[in-house]
Amino acid sequence: MTRPLIVKPLPLPIPPNSLVAVDRAVAEIRRGGLVVVEAEDGTAALAMAAEAATNEGLARLARAAGTTPVVALTGRRAAVLGLAAEEHPVAVIGSNGPLTADQVERLADPLRAGRPEVGLTAAAGAPPPWAVATVALIKLARLLPAAVVAPTTGRHEDLFHVSADDVLAYPPLSAHSLRRVAEARVPLIDAEDSRIVAFRPADGGVGHLAIIVGQPDRDTPVLTRLHSECFTGDLLGSLRCDCGDQLRGAIAELSRVGSGVLLYLAQEGRGIGLVNKLRAYDLQDDGFDTLDANQQLGFDDDERVYLPAAEMLRLMGIRQVRLLTNNPAKVEGLARHGIEVTERVPHVFPSNGHNEEYLKTKATRGGHLF
Repeated sequence: MTRPLIVKPLPLPIPPNSLVAVDRAVAEIRRGGLVVVEAEDGTAALAMAAEAATNEGLARLARAAGTTPVVALTGRRAAVLGLAAEEHPVAVIGSNGPLTADQVERLADPLRAGRPEVGLTAAAGAPPPWAVATVALIKLARLLPAAVVAPTTGRHEDLFHVSADDVLAYPPLSAHSLRRVAEARVPLIDAEDSRIVAFRPADGGVGHLAIIVGQPDRDTPVLTRLHSECFTGDLLGSLRCDCGDQLRGAIAELSRVGSGVLLYLAQEGRGIGLVNKLRAYDLQDDGFDTLDANQQLGFDDDERVYLPAAEMLRLMGIRQVRLLTNNPAKVEGLARHGIEVTERVPHVFPSNGHNEEYLKTKATRGGHLF
């Protein structure tokens, strides 16, 4: 007997205080404010996004903390700059004198011509917990992954405080808190029998969508596509990538075979966000390939996580999938989170005259199978 998917919107649970705290800290960081990041070992630091650094802001940070600010960069960015080996996920860079906004900008932004060569040193050894958590917080804010931080022992009751452990635990906790909050029938050009289900985490943060075509049978492996949102490709028809072709092609294929699910994940630019993706495009125009451009910015080759996708599938009663993908990392990512991938179904589209190098890089360096 066929058991179709039953997708019933559920009320969101009361969010854990840790999720709400991180969400508030992200908002504060995005608007250029200061936050206090507290580590479990009792140490703490005042932090601000490197993107927001001005000379006035740096002076305010130093006065409030009572210590000399430093810059926390990802290990990748520090290695690109030649300031440290990529030994740790985060490198702490100090200056012989007070940091200037110009120094901070050159450290954080590869699109800024040149970099400060004199008076910068990388701290030896593993970075303090508050530095690691602050860079993670900046990534959650989808900003350039660099922060200005200053150790502090003050109370700072006028500033927002967030736990380093809560920041680092946010991605899995947010994914586990996902709930179905809305559903509607939405006929599509290539799949008239389709509906869209919205999923949202308990803190009200970034949500994801599922496009369900037909009536998938959850007792058999469901043909499934994980698609990371791409504003430029999906909405504008950009020729720099193959995302639009993959999105529309997947929906058409689900309709052709009769049923399936496409998860539309809010992970623009392999998880670095739209603004940083545009920065990466600018770097690609200067000769970097798509992976090297991410590294120049300080990101990993691919910052996406697939726990949210696994949670969405579980909430829809799907435990086995036939995965429509060329990316083995997606197969591994779902399997790691308890979803069985019984088959990888190729999903290939021809190049268009603008994305040959992009597709070549995905194959030769990204491990995609074509």
